[in-house]
Amino acid sequence: MNIRRFIESTNLQTTITGNDVDALIAEAKALEVFGVCVPPFWVKRASREIGDADLSLVTVIGFPLGYQMTETKVEEAKLALRDGANELDVVMNVSAFKDGMPWPKIEFAKLSKLAHEYDAMLKVIIEVAYLTDEEIVRAARLCSDAGVDFVKTSTGMVTNGGATVHHIKLLREVLPSSVGIKASGGIKTRKQAIQLIEAGADRIGTSSAAQIVNG
Repeated sequence: MNIRRFIESTNLQTTITGNDVDALIAEAKALEVFGVCVPPFWVKRASREIGDADLSLVTVIGFPLGYQMTETKVEEAKLALRDGANELDVVMNVSAFKDGMPWPKIEFAKLSKLAHEYDAMLKVIIEVAYLTDEEIVRAARLCSDAGVDFVKTSTGMVTNGGATVHHIKLLREVLPSSVGIKASGGIKTRKQAIQLIEAGADRIGTSSAAQIVNG
């Protein structure tokens, strides 16, 4: 298994600086991982630093709580795509989802359409820590029906709310093969990453890329 090509090396810390962005990208190039994930503010700089390297540039939308208005998320997505993002990880509006509103699916569809117009990919963070298994299944189906490219487990900002093998297996059972799964949240070791990949994860979002690759 070439674990490098599963990894999105991530730094979404509140205190991230330009130097941290540069260091993240330099390390990602050296490790030959799939991509990097940075905050929207730093996408333009990250795109410049990546240059023509074989690295996908991922950013987050509606991060970390997801309950912004859809119009706000759309504008944020447009700016990220303009600045060079290849993939958007949007946080689901868990509040609207829990309320039983149809709006999350409409939001997913709007953002999917926008991303695909830019030949970019849309991943939806459903934040499994806040959901029951039944809700995870329902959220996954909404994502699939709305044309989302990936379902992502977690923002990484919720204590004890990261990806588990159980969550990945549950998602893989309900999602069609055309929809990928990104495991994220608390993934620190190579063993942990391999277990999640074997359970069905197509991507690993982690702030411990070097430890996983070299572990």
